[in-house]
Amino acid sequence: MSDVVILGVFVADTAYRADRQPRMGETILGRSFALGPGGKGSNQAVACAKAGADIAFVSRIGRDPFGDMAMAAWEGAGVDASAVERSDEATGAAYIFIDDATGDNAIIIAPGAAGGIDAGFVEAQADLIRGAKVFVTQLEQPMPAAVRALEIARDGGVTTVLNPAPAAKLPEGMLALCDWVTPNESEAEALTGVSVADLDGARAAGDALLAAGVAKGAVLTLGGQGALLHMADRSIHVPVFPAGPVVETTGAGDAFNGGFVAALAEGRDPEEAVRFGCATASISVTRAGTAPSMPSRAEIDALLAGS
Repeated sequence: MSDVVILGVFVADTAYRADRQPRMGETILGRSFALGPGGKGSNQAVACAKAGADIAFVSRIGRDPFGDMAMAAWEGAGVDASAVERSDEATGAAYIFIDDATGDNAIIIAPGAAGGIDAGFVEAQADLIRGAKVFVTQLEQPMPAAVRALEIARDGGVTTVLNPAPAAKLPEGMLALCDWVTPNESEAEALTGVSVADLDGARAAGDALLAAGVAKGAVLTLGGQGALLHMADRSIHVPVFPAGPVVETTGAGDAFNGGFVAALAEGRDPEEAVRFGCATASISVTRAGTAPSMPSRAEIDALLAGS
């Protein structure tokens, strides 16, 4: 049994840096290319493990070089991958465009073998999920699997966290299965219809998420503005931590979620957990890549101690 169980997707990140994205039918010359491990669930698992948590990842990958890359990444970070199934389908991949001037990104995900994660696959891991302190999922694998996993975790008394990314319409009652929900600005607007252009908007969206049944609170990630912890009894803005120049924002949300969940599993107060998540993300954006950018526990503790 692991303290944290994460259900999600691994994809191989193919990252292209250029001055702009090509228009339809156009070919442009890029500045650089990188290949590395990615996928929201996998990135969060790596971030969580490197932040010091005992964590197991539940997913599907192929028996191919990209699948081998996944196994190596998890082994290096200390992620328990014994619940990952390998199939004859291809491992998923992601196209990532990175604006060379700003580090901002646009992404297309093709989940590959992870698209076969279904409710039955999740049921086979029910004991693992029920044995965790915290369970986490996102929306890159099929929705029915995410819903069933949240139901299993909730029935077992496990703290449940939904990172509703990428943005999608949720089934009725799904938010009521969540103790915590961690959208970014656009995801919060998609879920609530409330524009998140400032802190007032973020708080209004947080109120809407609580009204929709989220049990403990909403944590809205706000990019360079940090994060908002919004609960029934408090609403606290936590800024980013100065950690160095921004190199790439890809994976920053995953870094936040991994750090936040690691802190929750340690029994930290929600505000402390959000600060820990912000510190994790603040370090990650100073480095290129997604999983390779995730900081160690010692780095996170040092940044928090100096803040």
